[in-house]
Parts: sequence; structure tokens; C-alpha cells
Amino acid sequence: MRLDERYVPYLQMARLYHLARLNDRWFRLDEPLVSAFVERWRPETHTFHMPFGECTITLQDVAYQLGLPVDGDYETFAECPDGADEETVRRFVRAYIMMLLGTQLFADKSGNRIHIRWLPYVARLEEMGRYSWGSAALAWLYRCMCRVANRHVVKLAGPLQLLQSWIFWRFPTLRPSGYDEISWPLASRWSGYNPGISNKGPRFIWMPYSALDVIQVVHPEVLEPRHTMLWRCRTSLIYFAVVEWHQVDRVLPQFGGVQPIPSPALNIDFLMSKDGRGGDRWFPAQYADWHDHWQERAEHILQFDIVPDPGPSHDFLTWWYQHGKRFLSPEMLLGDPRGIPIPDEATQRGAGRLPDMDRVEDVPDRRRIERRARLVQMPRGGCSSFRPVQWRLAVFPHISHIDGSHQYSPEACNDGMPGYKGGKSRTAYENKLETRQPVPQLEQGKS
Repeated sequence: MRLDERYVPYLQMARLYHLARLNDRWFRLDEPLVSAFVERWRPETHTFHMPFGECTITLQDVAYQLGLPVDGDYETFAECPDGADEETVRRFVRAYIMMLLGTQLFADKSGNRIHIRWLPYVARLEEMGRYSWGSAALAWLYRCMCRVANRHVVKLAGPLQLLQSWIFWRFPTLRPSGYDEISWPLASRWSGYNPGISNKGPRFIWMPYSALDVIQVVHPEVLEPRHTMLWRCRTSLIYFAVVEWHQVDRVLPQFGGVQPIPSPALNIDFLMSKDGRGGDRWFPAQYADWHDHWQERAEHILQFDIVPDPGPSHDFLTWWYQHGKRFLSPEMLLGDPRGIPIPDEATQRGAGRLPDMDRVEDVPDRRRIERRARLVQMPRGGCSSFRPVQWRLAVFPHISHIDGSHQYSPEACNDGMPGYKGGKSRTAYENKLETRQPVPQLEQGKS
């Protein structure tokens, strides 16, 4: 949906104008790259576990990458026709904002649906500017990343362009070449990126936004103290019934500090099952304590020294090597294979030739042999498994068996009449058979 110049005053009123400008300059998602980072996401800490330590997306990244406000309260259309009156323009602005919220910030796995919860917000355009869109978008990204960390979940939703742009900015060897022009918002730098034709050159940049060429394009509102202090705030992130935790105390080098050994992660597993399904009018009362954290966010700002060379401390690295998830593969797979002797029979003997292997002779199907044996020889202790055949032989002994004989052996069944549990004894049954008059045989050719 094209950005019409008549929408600009209303988008500025809602503080979504920078995101709207970015909507026309999106880039393709590099799915293998994003999937590789999803594998390193830890739901209990909301951080990526790397060999050098922890890193994550914070409110600072949301402000720089998407140009969204991070301070404030929590909480198909054609083109607008020419000569439209003010009310018609407002109606199309509401549709455009719904598109931004439903596809860029809070997209779900459907890919083509927008939640009805946004209707009361777009109905009051004048009040949309007081909401913290950045914190809500970050909370939704955290929740989507935690969900996809489950091996039974195969699709990832949320603001994935924010995730990919964060990767490009902080991992320079993973970023595509030829995208050197910096513009605002910073995510627009990768406009037109196509993972199929780009060349990517892992070193991590702790503070990529401190460069002079970046500061020159940053919007002044983002650098206001009331916004920048929230980047270091340890508080809750709220998006309707979704509540996540902004654990910046584990990534202090991203703000210019030295990372000490972090405190234990906050356990919020009980919040993961709450997503607003079945109605979400209950959550303000149930989550009152978490809402208080956001209302008192100014009291939870971390204080630490800014150093010229930020990074993890020596104590942290020692602790991280012992407790962190630095590698995805087991340690046994990361050893030096040269220390394992290779047997002679496993070496390659010419192009495309495999070592000789022992040929396994044909083995008959034992199940078929055993099944045939059971039909011929009755098991000791009963005939219930062969009731149809042996019942006919017991009641009608004159009927020929499979081998053509007319004899019946009572030893084949030692528990009375076949199919009877606790029936007549074997002796009484034999006496009955002996008193039965045999059926005369018909001579051939006589009727």
C-alpha cells in the first residue's frame, strides 16, 4: 500500500511516520540467517548465546532501526482518491496504520490477517501518539522467538526485518556488501536486499550506532534523554496480554559498559501461555504488578561506567565458558578428528570406490516359518488360538484334514473341547468320540 502525502500529518500524530517511510524500503528476509540466530535464542534470558557472551535486541535497537518511540503508555483498501475530503483521508489513514501494525510490527503466522483489537486505537488518531510502539513491538518479537525455540513450532512471526537488520548492523561479516549508504531509519540501509544474489563477507560490534555517519542521520527525537535513558531500563515489556522482560543487565557492553557475571534470569515461564486467546479484558487486573513495573520504569534504570572499549569482563568469560551455551553441537563433535586413528579398511581406495564389506546371505522370513509351524503343531496348554480348524476336526472327525487323513488325535488338545474354557474333561470327550457311529464311505460312482 503506497504512502500518500496526505497521510503524513496523521502518521506524525501517531508517531508512526518513520515506520511508514521504511515500509516503502523493505528488504527480503534471509531465512537461513534468521534461522541460524533462532537456534541460539534462549527463552529464559531473552538473549542470543554466542561464543563471546550474550547479546540481544533492546529498546535502543528498536528506536534506531525502526524509528519508533519507546516511551509512552502500554497498550484491503485501494489508493486514496484524488480530491478526497478530510474524512475520507482519515479513513484511508486508519487503513494504512492497520496495515503497518498488522504486517510490519505485530504480524502473525497467518500473513494476511489483522487483529480486530486495533480498531479502537485507529478510531482515535489523535491519541495514538501517546503509546510506546517500540516496547510493544519488542515484546512481540521476544514472544515469537521464545515460541519458535520449541522444536514443535516451525514458523516464525513478528517484526523479522528488525531482527535481520540488527544482525547486519552488529555482525559486519554477515552483512551484505554494497549497502554503504546510511539513511533514517537505520533499517532502510538494506533496502532492496536480496539474499539470493548478495555476497556476505563473525565479529560482533558492541556499539554500531556511535559512528559519526550514523549519528548524522538519526532523528533528534530519538536522542532525547527521556528516550535514551529507557534503553538501559530493566523493566517489563507489554503488548496486550503478552508480557516479556527487558533484561539489559546481561548485555551491558551494547551500551558501552563492561559485562560482569549476571544475576540469575527471571523465571516468567508462567507468562508464556498467556497470549490473549479467548479474550484479553482480564489481563490489566491479573498483570497489575507487571504494569506497575512499566509505570515505574524510570526507577529501574541501570547505572554503570561507560568505557572506551566495552566488552565482557574476565570474570564473566570464565563463568561463561563453564555455564553458557557457546556451541550448538555436542562437545564430542567439536574435537580434533586428527586424534582419532582411521583404520585401513576405512580409507578410500581409488575414485568412487568403497571399502569391501561382508555380504550378508539371504535369510528366510522367520515369521512365515513360525506361522506355518503353529498351524501344523498345536501348542501345549490349549487350542483357543486355532479354534476354527480344530473345532471342525473335533465335532466332525470324518472330514478330511489338510493331509487327507480321517483321523483325529485328541492329544492335540488336552483341555477338553476346543473353545470351551473349563469344559468337559479329556476322558469324557474321548468316550463320546468312541461311541459315535462312523459315517459309511461312499464308493466312487455310486450315489
